[in-house]
Amino acid sequence: QVQLVESGGGLVQAGGSLRLSCATSGIIFSINTMGWYRQAPGKRRELVATITSGGITNYADSVKGRFTISRYNAKNTVYLQMNSLKPEDTAVYYCNAQFGTSVPFWGQGTQVTVSS
Repeated sequence: QVQLVESGGGLVQAGGSLRLSCATSGIIFSINTMGWYRQAPGKRRELVATITSGGITNYADSVKGRFTISRYNAKNTVYLQMNSLKPEDTAVYYCNAQFGTSVPFWGQGTQVTVSS
């Protein structure tokens, strides 16, 4: 049974930081591209950042220089360090695991709220 469990969300003031974690089980973590996506109320889910099995990262323009994605294969966990948070970063953040062109797996999401 595949599980992706996000944690670390919460309420933070603008300019603050949060670190999200996504613990996985039931997949061969090391070979998957891992990603973070977010969905704000009334908006479509959007890519935040991805990291390949080889450690290559990709970021949405809106978070470049502020967010950092990383992975720790020994713990089957991917992280998202979020600094200099803005109110527009408020959303539910979802963890994603994808291997090649296979159907991706998703977590249940964690709420991040940034107050102005």
